[in-house]
Amino acid sequence: MTKPIRLEEQLCFSLYTAQKQYNKYYATALEPFHLTYPQYIVLLTLWEHDTLTVNDLGHYLNLDSGTLTPLLKRLEKDDWVERRRDKVDERRVLIYLTQKAIAQRDEIFARVNSCLTQLNFTSEQYESLKKEVDLITEHLHQFTENKDTLKL
Repeated sequence: MTKPIRLEEQLCFSLYTAQKQYNKYYATALEPFHLTYPQYIVLLTLWEHDTLTVNDLGHYLNLDSGTLTPLLKRLEKDDWVERRRDKVDERRVLIYLTQKAIAQRDEIFARVNSCLTQLNFTSEQYESLKKEVDLITEHLHQFTENKDTLKL
């Protein structure tokens, strides 16, 4: 018989708890801008890559269009982004940052980027933790992609 792993020994529970704390942190940091974390990562991706199609944005964020479309509609309603049909291929929708999003970028970064300082991690510790979490994500992705060939 397999010995059960106690709750406080569960890596998944530690990640879940950390994620909940990050959500609280981001809710506080982004509140003055009336942004949610998912809206923030849409803006972050656009600040990094400029104009993107909805499909490309979904690919970067690992979000399907059913999740992404309502986010984009809300961001557009609040004047953070603009959606336009591609003139060359009208099936494609392009997402552009508005002047408001461009103008408020540095202020948003200043609030959000203070997280590293508040965590009291060195940049080396931060990078190490991020690599470990990325490795977990990669392994879980491989597992879920190959679930038919793997034994549980």
